Amino acid sequence: MSLKTVVVVDMQNGVFATPRYDCAGRVARINQLIDAADRSIFIMHREGEMQEGTASFALLAELRQPDDAFYVTKTACDSFWRTELAATLAQLSVDEFVICGCATDYCVDTTIKVGAGLGYRITVAADAHTTANRTWVSAEQLIGQHNEVWAGLSLPGNPPQVKSTAEIVARWARALSAH
Repeated sequence: MSLKTVVVVDMQNGVFATPRYDCAGRVARINQLIDAADRSIFIMHREGEMQEGTASFALLAELRQPDDAFYVTKTACDSFWRTELAATLAQLSVDEFVICGCATDYCVDTTIKVGAGLGYRITVAADAHTTANRTWVSAEQLIGQHNEVWAGLSLPGNPPQVKSTAEIVARWARALSAH
């Protein structure tokens, strides 16, 4: 069995300077995933004032960071574009992972679509990603719409799975007890 791996996208102070939907609930569910995972990979966006070593670049204080966590810095919505993510996953022999974080409609969406296209088996934690309200749609509507799109993504043989945090944690617990 592959390592139970969670990829946490852009849960940084600077990103949350813009209000995000259900921040406390999303952080609580992301922490559940981190606690249940064998390995956590934090994707951190570097742009503008969000530079390494600054308070805005740092992860939210409420987020658990295991001692053996990995950190990947990116400069685009795609967590694979010119980053060490693919190399880190290869080093860990990981070809499937759970994804969560911010922002549903930008970095999470792009990373899911690119990653699935690259052949990674991706499970979206449906209730552990968030975004901000946009001009024409609410954050809650965007989250629901993206969960629906990802669940129906036409990618023969490798469609993303969309599951609740509780379902993911229970599946991981069952896999552990079966070994």
